[in-house]
Amino acid sequence: MVGIQAPGSGFGTLRHVTVDGASLAYREVGTGEPVVLVHGGLGDLRTWAAQLGPLGARCRVVAYSRRFARPNAPLPAGAPDPMPVHVTDLVALLRALDASPAHLVGNSWGAYVCLLTALQHPDVVRSLVLEEPPLLPLVLGPGARPRPADLARALRRRPRATLAVLGFGLRTSAPVAWAYRRGDPERALELFARGVLGRRALAAMTPERRQQMRESADTLQAEFRAGFPPVTEAELRTVRAPALLLTGERSPAVNRALGDWLADLLPSAEQVVVPGASHLVHEDAPAVVNDAVLRFVGR
Repeated sequence: MVGIQAPGSGFGTLRHVTVDGASLAYREVGTGEPVVLVHGGLGDLRTWAAQLGPLGARCRVVAYSRRFARPNAPLPAGAPDPMPVHVTDLVALLRALDASPAHLVGNSWGAYVCLLTALQHPDVVRSLVLEEPPLLPLVLGPGARPRPADLARALRRRPRATLAVLGFGLRTSAPVAWAYRRGDPERALELFARGVLGRRALAAMTPERRQQMRESADTLQAEFRAGFPPVTEAELRTVRAPALLLTGERSPAVNRALGDWLADLLPSAEQVVVPGASHLVHEDAPAVVNDAVLRFVGR
């Protein structure tokens, strides 16, 4: 069910759509082919502020806040936030807004959501624009703990990506988990942001954007608690939607290595390394990203 426009604090005028009992806030601009923007774990629909106008001049653009992200209803205390729920929400949103099939544009965790949507519901996806989905299960395999056989296989096939993922685990994932266990979510958020963005990008973040990141601390912890759904090389080779992979030139090594691996797996993919950008590619280089998306969608 689509609701009437309503104000959201700090967000301007928003619309709301109810999917599976949850009200999702969204903003819609323009007409034409639907382009739906799916944010990652360090923010909400505000992350796409620099995309709405340029993309909306030629397309129908929808930016929404995923379940539990601001300004939607918050996550229940202590609950996990598994990714499959967000896949179901995205499919329901596309159908409720009559925006299917859509060009899906996702960043980080949101890019993973888009990729799983293309795998599980190919009928609602026309194309994919993916900014650094964290495909750690390609190395670590399914389950909470990596299996030695999976690690050995990944090390033989993709040594650079495997070593980068293991390094990310030691330098970022393990310290973040330790901070959460100590009851220090602020420290966990800072460690996570440094690990996925890099020190330089984190230091350059504006106070306003840092505040948005802090407002996402609860959902980030819930995503961390839930972990990543498994995905395999064989599954990724079955994705038929054309894909544009955007990788930040200054992103940490693990993001770049996994992006190269994904480019080799998807049957119809092109990869663009965005100069001067880190993990929040569309925020760091909006003009480059907007032009790349419009050219890709136009084809």
